[in-house]
Amino acid sequence: MTSERFLQAKRAAERRGRRGELLAILLLVAKGYRVLGRRVRTHAGEIDIVARSPGGIICFIEVKVRNSLREAQEAVLPKQVERIARAAEIFMAQQPRLVTKGVRYDMIVISNRNWPQHLRDAWRPRGRT
Repeated sequence: MTSERFLQAKRAAERRGRRGELLAILLLVAKGYRVLGRRVRTHAGEIDIVARSPGGIICFIEVKVRNSLREAQEAVLPKQVERIARAAEIFMAQQPRLVTKGVRYDMIVISNRNWPQHLRDAWRPRGRT
């Protein structure tokens, strides 16, 4: 693959990801969630969406867009789970006034052929409950 084709493919994937995040936000808002941040960056990494559930739980949400819902679900690897957990801890430490009833790690998986699926409590980082 030439470098130009590689850059085009990378840009196309970035556009799909941004559209997927927007669709995920619309889904969350329709379900009564309050979005606290999008593409939240910390020195540990990025969190796609941070939102408060209707019940008050702070949700750190990873959005995956793939050809199938199964591929999207399988796209989050253990290394990424730990990176998101570290980024979430940093986010929470930087928000001392953020009153919470707990923390949860969710996924929203999107494919071209299906409605987006919100997978609540999709994983728990090692050593955390």
